[in-house]
Amino acid sequence: MGRGRQKAKDAKIARQLKYTNHGSDIRELERELVAREEAAAAAGAATSAKASSSDDSDEYYDRWAEDED
Repeated sequence: MGRGRQKAKDAKIARQLKYTNHGSDIRELERELVAREEAAAAAGAATSAKASSSDDSDEYYDRWAEDED
């Protein structure tokens, strides 16, 4: 007896989700995506600056590689 009621509730909820307008604001979504892209670009610039400073450690790479052999 309980399964029929649960199935009816699930069907009701599914209909509500399918047919109701959830008030999506496309312009707000666009602003959010642009903000994320700008943040990712800023993070990428910071990462590239760190990468250039870590390139100095490459001069020691061969020295340590020889010790392992």
